[in-house]
Amino acid sequence: MAKLGYRPVAIDLFAGVGGFSLGIEQAGFDVAIAVEKDPIHAAVYKFNFPQTHVLCADVTELTGTHIQKALRNWCDRQKRPVRVSDRDRMDINLVFGGPPCQGFSVMGKRQVCDKRNLLVFEFCRLVKELQPRYFLMENVPGLGWKKYQDLLNRLQWEFNAAGYEITQPIQVLNAVNFGVPQQRQRLFILGNQVGVKPLTYPQPQLQSPSEFCTVRDAIADLPNLDDFPELQTSDWVELTFPQLKLLQALAMPYVEKLRNIISDPFNFAHPRKWNPFLLTSSKRTRHNPASIERFNQTLPGQLEAISRLQRLDWDKPCYTLRAGTGYDRGSYTSPRPIHPNYPRVISVREAARLHSFPDWFRFHGTKWHGFRQVGNSVPPRLGRVLGDQIIAALGVEPSPPTLTLTLRDSHLLELGQVKAFKYWKQKV
Repeated sequence: MAKLGYRPVAIDLFAGVGGFSLGIEQAGFDVAIAVEKDPIHAAVYKFNFPQTHVLCADVTELTGTHIQKALRNWCDRQKRPVRVSDRDRMDINLVFGGPPCQGFSVMGKRQVCDKRNLLVFEFCRLVKELQPRYFLMENVPGLGWKKYQDLLNRLQWEFNAAGYEITQPIQVLNAVNFGVPQQRQRLFILGNQVGVKPLTYPQPQLQSPSEFCTVRDAIADLPNLDDFPELQTSDWVELTFPQLKLLQALAMPYVEKLRNIISDPFNFAHPRKWNPFLLTSSKRTRHNPASIERFNQTLPGQLEAISRLQRLDWDKPCYTLRAGTGYDRGSYTSPRPIHPNYPRVISVREAARLHSFPDWFRFHGTKWHGFRQVGNSVPPRLGRVLGDQIIAALGVEPSPPTLTLTLRDSHLLELGQVKAFKYWKQKV
């Protein structure tokens, strides 16, 4: 018998800025706890998910007991009944996350001995300690390559030993097949406790290029950033009423759902209270005249010869957006696409649209952090499709939530590394 209106509990490990979390919430879950090591990403996550308890911590230093304690406190604050299973362990429906993937990435050195490869086993350890009914683990397709076969076999053995079945064969999903205007392939491992209903991989919703969402669907309504001098120093600007009406008039159905102009009957996330007049995450990038001239001469789909940046094509999906590296790897920003119409690289907001983030979702005020946060995320729409599989296996029929969340602490979007570290240290 279906459980009507019940919102299952989920835990996000390696949460980043929350793309996977948002997709899981849209499927009908309450994401109770999110773990993120980077203090800047954790602060931005806290802004966008005011109901979630954020643990700014290294998963290698956390135990299931730490997370169980945080979950009990979350239940107390939400006035939610505590559900306890064996050995005083609280019931958790889902643990999900994407352990950092640079050790397996085609863009990296792909060394089997890369210490970051071991983080998949930290994810497995916490699944074993928390004993959720289901888990989802995301990574790059490289994890499935022959050179990592022994590692993947060991990981599956560890999950099996912890009492979990793995859906076979392990599959790589492309976000473009699920309504995201971006060619983005990721490997997902789906697991269930022995004895509960097993999971299946979602079938592609779109199969041919003629059905795919395109760059035009995602960003054609957004105004020319050069029309706003304020965006030279700020990442947001307030639109006038005529500017907002024009944006709404130009919005494609894909964008109308991201801006809540039309309802999305399959989105069960808590609505956020936001100001639709604000164009956010749109700080301009300054290019020299020579670059602008070269960008103007670059045709859609082609690489610009000197910068090696690719120009987007209005009528095709975007190629995979990448994140670049963090402080520990030289603070390198991956190449950003050239806008299909203007002689500049795309903005963080335009990248977020291509990733299926709604317009209320905010990112860090700097372009470097903002692009990292988008590029490292699971596209919410793809996360939702996977969450739907587990909702169905749990026998839940979610209903739209009645509580609207207010996004207040915008200072969290401006913290530098030192201030962000101090912020979380004070929270301990």
